[in-house]
Amino acid sequence: MDRRKSIKSILLGSVAGGLVLHGCKPGEENEEDLKALVADDKYFGRTPEELEEIAKLNAEQFLNEHELETITVLSNLILPPNEHGGPTEAGVPEFVEFMAKDIPELQTTLRGGLMWLDHKSNTEYGTEFKITPEASQKEILDGIAFYDTKIPMDDHPLEIQFFNLMRNLTLCGYYTSKVGIEDLGYKGNMPNIWDGVPQEVLDQHGMAYDEEWLAKCVDQSKRGDIAVWDDQGNLLT
Repeated sequence: MDRRKSIKSILLGSVAGGLVLHGCKPGEENEEDLKALVADDKYFGRTPEELEEIAKLNAEQFLNEHELETITVLSNLILPPNEHGGPTEAGVPEFVEFMAKDIPELQTTLRGGLMWLDHKSNTEYGTEFKITPEASQKEILDGIAFYDTKIPMDDHPLEIQFFNLMRNLTLCGYYTSKVGIEDLGYKGNMPNIWDGVPQEVLDQHGMAYDEEWLAKCVDQSKRGDIAVWDDQGNLLT
């Protein structure tokens, strides 16, 4: 099993731990941003308070352009793209930026780790990390990607804490995105086989199925199809 398949098998059971379980702090209302968020189907089902907080965080900027470019390169090294796309297409750099603002205690580790990457790359290869050849980038990462799991993460050097955080954020951001969910092949809950109410029960109550609806609802050859409805709420297929 290759690395990507191993990651997928883990995430099908539990998508990247509890990074998204942190609460948000209330923010000030920005009416235009709220309207834009309400119109954005990525935020379907959010409460007004959540939409307000999202608008507030999106209006802020923590990582600069160089840092975001470095995160883009790093996330694609952590999880190489495939035919579905990769961290860039899944919006992982933007996700990392958002999480850094939503959980400020991550900021020192993220910014310090990015500075460490550039310092290490400049010292050993004479170039900043994002433009260093990939083979050299991987050599740098090999030195911080593996650690003694018996030692608490907070007791490890900053660079190891940084890579561990970036690995978690990359996987969490990717596999909770549309691109990542398609990569997993997850289609949501599927209905159990149901052949309808038994004919003798229908006869007992003087009921009958409409033949058109019967074909749509009980045809087992179509049980894997996604239902399509018209604007009036009528089932089409």
